[in-house]
Amino acid sequence: MSKKILALTMALAFTASTAGVALAGKVKCTVDSVDGDKVTMTCKKASQLHAGDKVTVKAKKGKAIEGC
Repeated sequence: MSKKILALTMALAFTASTAGVALAGKVKCTVDSVDGDKVTMTCKKASQLHAGDKVTVKAKKGKAIEGC
């Protein structure tokens, strides 16, 4: 009986730890303007973003990136 409870507990812990990763999503954006450290973008599915969210931005390969 204790092995079943341990297995259930481990399964729940695994599910809970992967739930945070599943919440992260991808949003496709187009850069409209760059002014110093501020970037203005137009995004599809922008309703998924909220003020203060941390995001990661990747530039397309082959394009020069200035100021990095």
